[in-house]
Amino acid sequence: MANLKEIRGRITSISSTMQITSAMKMVSAAKLKKATDAIVMLRPYSEKLQEIIENVGSSTDLDEVATYTTPREVKKVLFIVVTSNKGLAGAFNSSVIKELNHQISNTHHEVEILSVGKKVYDAVRKNRTVYDNQSAIFDGMSFGVVSRFMEKVMKDYREGVFDQVFVIYNKFINAATQEVKTEQVLPIAMSDKNMGANTDYIFEPNAKEILEVLIPKSIKTQVYKAVLDSVASEHGARMTAMHKATDNAQALKNDLVIYYNKARQAAITNEILEIVGGAEALNNG
Repeated sequence: MANLKEIRGRITSISSTMQITSAMKMVSAAKLKKATDAIVMLRPYSEKLQEIIENVGSSTDLDEVATYTTPREVKKVLFIVVTSNKGLAGAFNSSVIKELNHQISNTHHEVEILSVGKKVYDAVRKNRTVYDNQSAIFDGMSFGVVSRFMEKVMKDYREGVFDQVFVIYNKFINAATQEVKTEQVLPIAMSDKNMGANTDYIFEPNAKEILEVLIPKSIKTQVYKAVLDSVASEHGARMTAMHKATDNAQALKNDLVIYYNKARQAAITNEILEIVGGAEALNNG
């Protein structure tokens, strides 16, 4: 049985851990609000942009559409995998890495990985081909940062370096729920419901110039949305994990306090019995 000093030490240690986990929960809660606002504002824009491209693409016959929309024989696949740079977020990172391994196991093509986040980079750098590591983008997150590395991806896709590009990330549902998603980035997956649309558009200046701007922007926006979704999911997952950790620590502390009080009471009782026994021995002597 542990002595009273050891139990007091454990109680003190757990109390310190509770302060840390509680502080991390509050920090994540504060960051979650900002991250949630960002993704909620971007989603309608991204969805409407994709809808416009599908409608315009279905009503025009331009090579600019075919460059990014026509499927071709797949020889090499690029996975853009988004995790975080830090841990202590439950299964947030491991679930994405698990999905990546699942996708790789189901493809018979050559695979390269663009890592966005140190956790996935550390997980794949020893046994997978890393196309690029963009873990530093979280230090100054912006559309421009994502746009720059996507320019390189799109250029390599046009030149045939990759035949398919996917993004794997955690989609933000709410603070307690994140859904791992795998979405095709290139070629652009046109929806069947819009491909037959007969919408009449008036183009200014012309359809070609409009699509030359909209299609690359849509591709970049899709990846940027995935990164923002992942950021919001990370803060939600960490807040939930730290909340559970704090509750578990509190429960463990309560059990130890009860155990400590019982042990202390037993020790006091033993001391009293020893004193009484000693006094009786003196009286009898």
